Amino acid sequence: MHEPQPSAADSAPPPLDRFTASRYAQLGADFVCAVDTVPLPDPYWVGFSQRVAQDLGLDATWKSSPQWLAQLSGNHSSPESQPFASVYSGHQFGVWAGQLGDGRACSLGELDGLEVQLKGAGPTPFSRRGDGRAVLRSSIREFLCSEAMHALGVPTTRALSVTGSDAPVWREERETAAVVARVAPSFVRFGHFEHFSHGQQTAELKTLADFVIDQFYPQCRETTSAAPWASNPYAAMLAAVTQRTAEMVAHWQSVGFCHGVMNTDNMSILGLTLDYGPFQFLDAYDPTHICNHSDTQGRYAFYKQPNVAYWNLYCLGQALLPLIDEQEQAIGALETFKIHYPNALAQRMATKLGFVAAQEPQRALIESALQLLAKERVDFTIFWRRLSHWAATMDLGDALVQDLFVDRNAAQAWLEAFKRLHTQTSTDSPFSVSQRMLGVNPKYVLRNHLGELAIRAAKTKDFSVLQQLQAVLEDPFSEHPAHAAWAGFAPDWAASIEISCSS
Repeated sequence: MHEPQPSAADSAPPPLDRFTASRYAQLGADFVCAVDTVPLPDPYWVGFSQRVAQDLGLDATWKSSPQWLAQLSGNHSSPESQPFASVYSGHQFGVWAGQLGDGRACSLGELDGLEVQLKGAGPTPFSRRGDGRAVLRSSIREFLCSEAMHALGVPTTRALSVTGSDAPVWREERETAAVVARVAPSFVRFGHFEHFSHGQQTAELKTLADFVIDQFYPQCRETTSAAPWASNPYAAMLAAVTQRTAEMVAHWQSVGFCHGVMNTDNMSILGLTLDYGPFQFLDAYDPTHICNHSDTQGRYAFYKQPNVAYWNLYCLGQALLPLIDEQEQAIGALETFKIHYPNALAQRMATKLGFVAAQEPQRALIESALQLLAKERVDFTIFWRRLSHWAATMDLGDALVQDLFVDRNAAQAWLEAFKRLHTQTSTDSPFSVSQRMLGVNPKYVLRNHLGELAIRAAKTKDFSVLQQLQAVLEDPFSEHPAHAAWAGFAPDWAASIEISCSS
């Protein structure tokens, strides 16, 4: 139902002056430009995250405040904070796109050291003839997925709130406007570095790199490693970003997450999942799946994500070359991806199988499992969850997992190998193994059709589905029997949902 709107008398004014100027904005006019947000007519709350609010130091009454509703809709600014948009460039679908920038996002400043950014609060100098608005549909998807990914343990930007309005916005059809407030330690992207490097602005490139190192990678100034890149702080930063990115993508692959538009301007320098547009969690396990309807060449297919991440890191390395003593240092830093990513993925997948470490036998079992899933397009999330329950007894006569496969003999043979390897390598009881697996294999992920259910209800100003879905996604490893249907197979109509870059 419609979230009740607060009156001015409902609470004392919130501490809007708690916003402090963004550290990034202090880099100057070469990096950011001041913007004036465009008020959202008659805004109302669509959703909010109390968990993020707590991280920002907000008390439990904040969401009852008309001032916060106005501020997070772009209708009011803190006297301590001038909204700004940042400039960056980037490669889009593998092609240099030149200058881009925050076209529909602006930062309000910082709360407790975290930057708060509004997406959809009007045009900026970087909007490129766009209206600067976001629509309710895409804002709900970003809000829900940000918090769902965080609950899964995946590095990500967060989302504090979504506010809506009846103001019309035109995309493929008439939609309504919304603003999502997202939160991160920083929104600096690979594309920020590409922008200054491509423009041969070496002084600004160095200022940006020094800022990122000083704020987020101070260890890169300490030469404590014998690695060839360690003596140069910018090469050391490249190595650190490479390893964080490898960890992030390994986590994506382990939960079946497709980003959909891995352009260099959508890659976080902190290794955070950034810009939730045409994303999707896999239903059937198809490594070649393309979730972005606009990706006609399949550049960002699920199985290509690791290689694209490395390609993007290579672009970052090229951008940093003016600051790195020798090209070999940059290459050495980038090469760590080829070791760190496969090891990170193997460890995550071994954990999904209930093993403590990923040795060669576990890696072989992982590979055979993925081949079996791909051959029959078995539902990815349901397989891992059922396997987690089955592991409590490892009863080969229990068809809980076999029922997912047409080739039951192949499934049976794999389960026998799974049981045999656990018996050979561990003294843990099946129950202990099962409990470990249930803690890493979610029952619930934000499938496209679940997001669509929340969106359809929200279009009628019924936000109860969104609230219930959010509560489940914030605790995805628990059973939630009242919502068990949301853990079932995707309905046939889910296949008709098309998500594109405009989403």
